[in-house]
Amino acid sequence: MPSVIRILLLSVLLLTGSLVGSYTLEEFTFDSPEQQAQFRELIGKLRCLVCQNESLAGSQAELAQDLRNEVYSMLRAGQSQDEVLDFLVSRYGDFVLYDPPLKPSTYILWFGPFILIGIGLLVYLLTLARNKATPEQGLSTEERERLAAMLAERGNKTGPHT
Repeated sequence: MPSVIRILLLSVLLLTGSLVGSYTLEEFTFDSPEQQAQFRELIGKLRCLVCQNESLAGSQAELAQDLRNEVYSMLRAGQSQDEVLDFLVSRYGDFVLYDPPLKPSTYILWFGPFILIGIGLLVYLLTLARNKATPEQGLSTEERERLAAMLAERGNKTGPHT
């Protein structure tokens, strides 16, 4: 019973501990609702460089907080969304965008998964074709005799079944 209490206590501590470091958008103040909407839209378009599968809006990483602060200060300074995006892309590359543009330097981001799936499918089909081309051979008479002897020996060791 004490182990159950320990597990529950540990679970509560872990859950509440993870909330301590979280952020809210309320820590950012804006001059207008339009500016706040623009900020939310921008941080939704940008990828967290640490997490890589989350936007800046949802990431709890320290770098994500720094980038949110950077975007916030640039918007507060009167820069447009395009200026903010251009600055971040020039600093971090197209990878910082959740939806990178289609150009030669981003082909791997756009087509890489399809190429890998195609290669996997090709290997699978070649393996199937190779297995189909070589029919399975049955046991030779020597192998059959050896197997029969092994089974007979095993049957003698275990004795009759009751």
